[in-house]
Amino acid sequence: MDVWRATCLCLFGFCLQASSRAGSEGDPCTPGFGSDTYVFRVERLVLQPGRRLGTVVFNDCTSRTRTLYDSVDKRFRVDTDGTVKIKRQVTLHNGHTKFSIHAWDSQGRKYSVAVRVEHNPQQDETQVGQAEQNVMIYVISSFQVLNRVKRAWVIPPAYISENLRGPFPYHVVQIKSDNDEETQIYYKISGEGANQPPVGLFIIDKFTGEIRVTQPLDRESKSQYKLKCHAMTGTGVEAEKPMDVIVYVMDQNDNRPVFTQNPYTGSVAEASKKGTEILKVNATDADDPSLDNGVVRYRILSQSPPQPNEAMFSINSVTGGILVNSESLDREKYPTYTLEIEAADMDGKGMTTISTAIITVTDSNDNPPRFQQNEVIRENEVGAEVVKMSVTDDDEANSPAWKAKFRIVDGDPGGSFSVATGPSGQDGIISTVKPLDFEMNKLYVLRVAVENEIPFAVSLPTATATVTVNVEDVNEAPIFKPTEKTITVPEDVALDSDLVSFKATDPDTARNQKVTYKIGSDPAGWLDVVKDSGLIKVKKELDRESPYVKNARYKALILAIDNDDIPATGTGTLMIELQDINDNAPTIEEYDIKVCNKESSPVLLTVKDKDGEGNTFPFRVQLRGEGPKNWSAEMNTNRKFDVSKLEEGVYNVVLRVFDSQNLFQDNTLHATVCDCTGSDVQCQGRISEAGFGLPVILGILGALLALLLLVLLLLMFMRKNKVKKEPLLPPEDDLRDNVYYYDEEGGGEDDQDYDLSVLHRGLDNRPEVFRNDVEPTFMPAPQYRPRPANPDEIGNFIDDNLKAADNDPTAPPYDSLLVFDYEGGGSDAGSLSSLNSSSSGEDQDYDCLNEWGPRFKKLADMYGGGED
Repeated sequence: MDVWRATCLCLFGFCLQASSRAGSEGDPCTPGFGSDTYVFRVERLVLQPGRRLGTVVFNDCTSRTRTLYDSVDKRFRVDTDGTVKIKRQVTLHNGHTKFSIHAWDSQGRKYSVAVRVEHNPQQDETQVGQAEQNVMIYVISSFQVLNRVKRAWVIPPAYISENLRGPFPYHVVQIKSDNDEETQIYYKISGEGANQPPVGLFIIDKFTGEIRVTQPLDRESKSQYKLKCHAMTGTGVEAEKPMDVIVYVMDQNDNRPVFTQNPYTGSVAEASKKGTEILKVNATDADDPSLDNGVVRYRILSQSPPQPNEAMFSINSVTGGILVNSESLDREKYPTYTLEIEAADMDGKGMTTISTAIITVTDSNDNPPRFQQNEVIRENEVGAEVVKMSVTDDDEANSPAWKAKFRIVDGDPGGSFSVATGPSGQDGIISTVKPLDFEMNKLYVLRVAVENEIPFAVSLPTATATVTVNVEDVNEAPIFKPTEKTITVPEDVALDSDLVSFKATDPDTARNQKVTYKIGSDPAGWLDVVKDSGLIKVKKELDRESPYVKNARYKALILAIDNDDIPATGTGTLMIELQDINDNAPTIEEYDIKVCNKESSPVLLTVKDKDGEGNTFPFRVQLRGEGPKNWSAEMNTNRKFDVSKLEEGVYNVVLRVFDSQNLFQDNTLHATVCDCTGSDVQCQGRISEAGFGLPVILGILGALLALLLLVLLLLMFMRKNKVKKEPLLPPEDDLRDNVYYYDEEGGGEDDQDYDLSVLHRGLDNRPEVFRNDVEPTFMPAPQYRPRPANPDEIGNFIDDNLKAADNDPTAPPYDSLLVFDYEGGGSDAGSLSSLNSSSSGEDQDYDCLNEWGPRFKKLADMYGGGED
């Protein structure tokens, strides 16, 4: 469709030249292109090689039908008939592209024309085309045709794409006679597609000459239509001679390739050489074979089985011939191969179809008689001896013609085994040089050839031996993939949140074992792992500034353990890159500074922030409390701290330091101000706190000591008035007699009512008097026994607490009175002095009391000494 519009432009230019009434038969011909600009519209943004865009027309005023063209854009080519085609793939990134085409006339002069390729989707082709229907084909009257026109005038064909979506009827081309300026001309068409089958496919507007198609066309059904155009007057007389217009149906890639059979079968001998052709496959495409739409290419999609390698066969992409690609065919191992073949149009990039080729490998005499030896070797063992093979040789012993030389000729593609000649010269020792993997290969069939150190003197067959090696499975540790996993998380990630799933696979696939996980190394104790899934979770708060974190990376080891009878453990490394969070306020490293109070020099302080870049500097500082009155501080590249003139002394200066995110911390400096000048800080003598002199300090201390002494005297006076000592025995004139019950073993019921609270009161009300004549010995305070509920235990209670009091370092001195019981101030019983005695006191001799010691001196004074 697009090509046809461009062709109409060309034809329109030629018709105008031919119909010029001002010209004469002798007018000179002017070479040139039929149009100033050619516009080709396409429905796709990506144009494939081989696609035909349209035709440009060049008239060199000669009888030549072929012209040499050259495209400035080398992605396009122009044939000698003016057909413009795609040479290399073109992508319309901006929806269009422009280039120029050059042509040369018979005199060698160059002419140029502009070409524009535009993208228009198929659904918009109708609207675009209707906007440009002013292009017409003029039919020249016979009496006006110039000789030069008769010699060179060629009516180009019309092009229309198949499978148009409409709307229908769809414009194809418009013809017009120049006689319509003098009389009304009526147009009609005849031929196939008009009044011949398929009838009504093409119609023409009898007044305007516009030819239209009424339904989509199919190039595969019919590729061109030849119409004959008629121009008639109102009386039915032909105004022009009938003109042929050929409508070509442009191909679209609407047909898949089709294989001629499925499946294909063939056979090949196992000893065939590389390049041997086995069979050919063939696929046809109903699309135009002159375009890429109908160009079919072949390729092999898969090979089953894929052993001994996946490229045992190749295919000629153009002819479809299947060839032997490897000389390792082995009927004994792989007697049949199945190949999946794909055929694709658009030179292998378009629509596809698939067929199957079955190849049977036939036998060849490629196996000499051999003996077979089976051996078993554990997997993963390197340097293990597999087998020792012995040979015999009838040549002279220990000569080069007798000594054997072994080599592995088949069955070890990975180089897992080696063979060496033993010390005897007649033994071949096969051993492993790489770890064997039971899961990858359970069985190796090695073919070993033996030769002598020197070549045979005559033609002799080479002796071979076959060794079958069975790999024994052992339990292998689970494997983390990758062995080291790196994740990035912020350091303030929430507790119990999921970090990453770090899983390991068990290489022992045949054992069907279960793998569990646990933490192997977690120096900071931050992590936890789900035992069954390997999911790593946060157990404790992460801290990027932790000493366990190096370069913002925290390393942990995760263990994967299988459940074999003898478990195997695999280790994976988890690297956690911690993203910094502003969780550390800046601090000042200095604690004590010294400055002069005269012309003081600024003091440089070191500000440290544990956070990373972006959460630290620039810092900002503020003086807090009374600091701004006497001190000044500023934060710059040197972090200065300045002081105004002060009296010498020690000052506490509070500095609030902010980071770039306004997180702050108050820092207290002990600033010693010395009576000096400038940066030469010299402190003379002791410096008092906050600027007070030594006399003031001594006066304050003296006042404090005097106050403390006064308080102590007051306390002693109050205690002296409060504590009143009572005599050990009542006065002599106190005639009351009291009975003290200390213990009694067999009393009646009335004398069992003891008031034990009085006894306990003596312990609770101990005088707060401590010895000061000896250095105290620090020892644990004894535990006093609580009052017993059973009165029978009162004796033990008194003895135990007496011993505890003797050992109590906080108890009063040993000569102090300990009160264990108090029986009251009076007695309900009468005085014993009223009782009559069998003998009077005078009959008693109390002088013996003087001999009993000082404790009975009072009694001796009372009752001894006669009547006195």
